[in-house]
Amino acid sequence: MNTSESKYSQCLYFSSNALARKVEKLAQESWKPVGLSPSHAYLLMIVIEDPAVQPGTLARELQLQPSTITRLIEKLEEKKLVLRITEGKATNVYPTPRAKEMYSKLKACVNHFYTSHAAILGKEESTKMVRNMNKLADKL
Repeated sequence: MNTSESKYSQCLYFSSNALARKVEKLAQESWKPVGLSPSHAYLLMIVIEDPAVQPGTLARELQLQPSTITRLIEKLEEKKLVLRITEGKATNVYPTPRAKEMYSKLKACVNHFYTSHAAILGKEESTKMVRNMNKLADKL
C-alpha cells in the first residue's frame, strides 16, 4: 500500500515517519561501503572537518540529544576513528589518522545518497523537498 492510501495519510506524524523510514533505508544502503550508520558517518565527517570539535557543537549541528552524541562518539572510539581528549573543562573530539583516510569514501557515500534520492524524486523535486523540510523543521 502506498503511504498516501493509508487512512492516516493526513496525519503529519504518520506521514513524516513513513517518509523517515524510507529515507533511512536508502541512507543505510548508501553508507554500507564504510560500515557506518548515516549518523555515525555525519558525525565523523564533522570531526574530520573540524578537529577538536566539542560534543555540544556536534549535538547542535546534527540536531541530536547530547546523550545520543555520547553514544555515537563511544562507538566511533571503539572503531578507533575518533579520540576524546579532555582539555581543562572542555572535551574535544579528534579524528584518528584512520578516520582521515576514510574521508573521501564518506563523501562518496554522501554523493551516492544524493544521487539515489534525486534519481527517484528528480533533482529539482529533491532539492525543493529538502529546502522545504528544513523550513518546516525550523518552524516546529
